[in-house]
Amino acid sequence: MNTILNCLVQQHDWRILPFALLVAVFSLLIALSLFDRARNVARRSRRVYLVAAPLVAGLGVWSTHFIAMKAYDIGVPARYEAWETGGSLLIVVFAFYIAMHLALAEVGRIGRIVSALTCGLGVAAMHFLGMGALRLSGAVLSWNAPLVVVAVVGGMLLVCAMAFLPWRGGIKRVLGATALGALSVCWLHFVAMSAVVITPTPGVLLPVAAFAETALTVWIGASVGLLVIIAAFLTGMVWWSRHSALGQLREAIEAMPDGLGFYDADDRLAIWNQRYAEVNPEVAAVLKVGVTFREILETGLTAGIYPCARGREQAWVAERMANRRRPQGVMEQNVGDRWLRVQDRRTAEKGTVTVCSDITDMKRDAQALAEARDAADAANRAKSQFLANMSHEIRTPLNGVIGVAQALARTSLDEQQREMLDLIHSSSRTLQTLLSDILDLARVESGRLELGDEPFDLARATEEAAQLYAAAARDKGLQFVVEVAPEARIWVHGDAVRLKQILTNLVSNAVKFTAAGFVSLTVDAGPQGLRFVVQDTGIGFDAETRDRLFSRFEQADGDITRRFGGSGLGLAISRELAAMMNGDLGCESEPGGGAAFILTLPLRVAEAPAVPAPTIVATSDTPSDPSARRLRILIADDHPTNRRVVELILDQAAVDLVSVEDGAQAVEACRATAFDLVLMDMQMPVMDGLTATREIRLHEVAMGMPRTPVVMLTANALPEHIAAGLDAGADRHLAKPFSIEALLAMVSELTADAPQAAERAA
Repeated sequence: MNTILNCLVQQHDWRILPFALLVAVFSLLIALSLFDRARNVARRSRRVYLVAAPLVAGLGVWSTHFIAMKAYDIGVPARYEAWETGGSLLIVVFAFYIAMHLALAEVGRIGRIVSALTCGLGVAAMHFLGMGALRLSGAVLSWNAPLVVVAVVGGMLLVCAMAFLPWRGGIKRVLGATALGALSVCWLHFVAMSAVVITPTPGVLLPVAAFAETALTVWIGASVGLLVIIAAFLTGMVWWSRHSALGQLREAIEAMPDGLGFYDADDRLAIWNQRYAEVNPEVAAVLKVGVTFREILETGLTAGIYPCARGREQAWVAERMANRRRPQGVMEQNVGDRWLRVQDRRTAEKGTVTVCSDITDMKRDAQALAEARDAADAANRAKSQFLANMSHEIRTPLNGVIGVAQALARTSLDEQQREMLDLIHSSSRTLQTLLSDILDLARVESGRLELGDEPFDLARATEEAAQLYAAAARDKGLQFVVEVAPEARIWVHGDAVRLKQILTNLVSNAVKFTAAGFVSLTVDAGPQGLRFVVQDTGIGFDAETRDRLFSRFEQADGDITRRFGGSGLGLAISRELAAMMNGDLGCESEPGGGAAFILTLPLRVAEAPAVPAPTIVATSDTPSDPSARRLRILIADDHPTNRRVVELILDQAAVDLVSVEDGAQAVEACRATAFDLVLMDMQMPVMDGLTATREIRLHEVAMGMPRTPVVMLTANALPEHIAAGLDAGADRHLAKPFSIEALLAMVSELTADAPQAAERAA
C-alpha cells in the first residue's frame, strides 16, 4: 500500500491528474447514458447508440490513461510507438462494443458479469499495451508481478460490481455505474503504475520512428476534442429527438376530440390542449402553467357552474379533491347547461392526467330515448288496456248472441227457423275466431304472449285438432286423411294449445280452399325434429302470392277474400307462434295444383304419465231422490244479458239459481247462505269479481266453512286475467262466449264430489 501511495504522491503531477479523472468520469457518463437509451428504444434504432457508446467510452478511457501518463514522472526521456499506441485504442473500443452487445442480450446477471469482465479486460489490455508502446532512453521498464495482479484483480472486482446494480434503475443506475467504472479505471491504472520498475541501462537509445511526448499531447488533445464533439453531437441529437417527440405528442394532444390536462405531482397544471379550454369555457381565462386544480375548481364555483355544489361549496370541493387523489373511474359532472364526463388517472411520477369529454348531446339523446321508451311503454299499456276493454265489451254481447242461440237450439224449431239459427250460430263463431286472432296478434307484437311448456300426447293433440274439421270435409265430399307415424306417437314437451291452434288454422284453410280431392295431415318425428305437413288439392297459389301469404291481413287476392272470406290473420299468427316455438312454417304450391304447408318444430321427448287405475263407482238399483241432487248456484254479473244466458242454459238442469249484480251482493249472499258453485264475473261495479272472491275465501277460513268452487265466468280472457283469477282464489276460468257443453261440463265437474249446499247450511 505504501508503494501505491508513494507512486501517487511522489511520481505524479497533481496539476494534471484531476483532468484525467474528469475525462474518465465525463466519457463514462456519456457512454453509459447512451447505452441506457439504447436499452429503451426499438431494436432498429439501437445501432447508432451501440456504435457511439463504445467509441465514447474507449476514447475517454484511452485519453485518461495517456493524460495520467503525462502526469507520471519517468525520470528519463521517453517516446511512444505509434502502432502499439493506436492498437491500444482499438482494443478498448472493441472491448466496450462487445460488452455492450452482451449486456443487451438479456441473459441475466451472469451475462452482465461476463459483459463487465469484458470491459475490465479490455481496459487492462489497453493499459499494458499502451505501456508496452513506451520507449525509454538509457533505461528498461519491467513489472512487479504481485502488484500487477492486485491491479488487474481489483479492477475486475470493481467493474463486476456494476452487474449487481438494479437493471431498471434509470439515472441512478447510470450514475452508480459511472462511479464504479471510473474507480475501476483509476485503480487499475495507478496500482499498475506503482508496479512499474525502471532499470537504468546505458546504451538503450530511443527509436527514431517513435513519436515524442509533444506528439502524444496532440493525440490526447485530438482524442478529447473528438470525445467532446461526439458527446455534444449525440446530446444534441437526444435533445432534438426528445423535443421532436414532444412536438409530435403535443400535436396528437391537440388533435384529441376530448379535453386533456396534465397536472404535476403538486397538482399544478403543466400541459393542456385547446379542447380542454373549450369544454371548460368558464375557467379558460385562468388556465395557465402552474395554476392548481383547486384554484380552477374555486373559479368555477365563483362562476356558479356547478349546480350540485350550491349551498355546500367547501364540502363539494373536499369531495372532488378526495376523488381526484383516489381516482375511482369515470365521473359525470353537470357544468352549467352542459354535461362532462371526467376521468382522472395517476401517473408513475404522482402526476394526474384529467380527460374531459362533452357528453351533453349524448345525455340529451339518452333523455329523448328514455322519454320515447316511456311513451312507447305507456302506449303499449294503453293498447293492452284497450284490447282488454274491447275484448270484454265485444265478448259480452257476443256471449249473449251465442248463449241465446244455443239455448234456442234446445227448443222445438221448424226447418226454416233452425236454418236461421244455424246462420246466427255460424256468424257468431266466425266473429269469435276473428276476435281471438286480433287479440293473439296484438299480444305477439307486444311480446306478452307466453307459451306453455308441459308434456302432452302428440298423436292425440294432432288428431283432436284435425277432427274439428273432419265433418266439414265430409260435407264437401273430400277425402280426409290424418296419418301419425309410429315414431311420432310419443309424449313431448311444449304448448299443446298453441300447436292445436296452428294445425286447426292450416287444416281449416285446406278444407276451405279445396273443392274436390283430398286434405291430409301427416306427422313425422326424426333427428331433425317434428315435421307436420298439411296438404290439399285446392286452388293453390303462385310464387308471388307465397311471398306475401304470411303477411298480416293478406290473402291470395281480392277475389279469394270475396269467395272464401277470412281476415288473413291466421297464417301470420301461425308463423309467429312457430317462431316462438323455435320452429318454422313454410309452404309449397302452384296455381291449380293444391298446396302443402310444412311446420317444423324441435323435438323434446317427454315421459308419458302413469296410467291411473280405473275407479269402480258403486251403483244402486234404487233411483235417488231428485230433490237431493238439486244444486244451489250463485251467478254474479252486472250485465242482465249474461245473467239471462246462464239462466236459459241452466233452466233445464236441476239447479236453483240465485242472481246478483255486483261483487258486494255476491259476498253478502255467500255469507247468508251456502252455495254449491259460484259463477263470478270479473268486471262489476261496487266490488269487482277478484275482490269478491278474496272476501268469500276469507269468510270461509274465518267461519271454518268448506271451500265453495268459484268459476271466473268473464269476458276477460287474456292469460294475465286467468292468472289473476286463480291468485284471487278461483278454481276455474271460463271465457265468454262459452258453449252450453263447456258450462254444463264445468258445473258437473266442480259439484260432483262437493257436499250439498243444503247439508252445509244445516
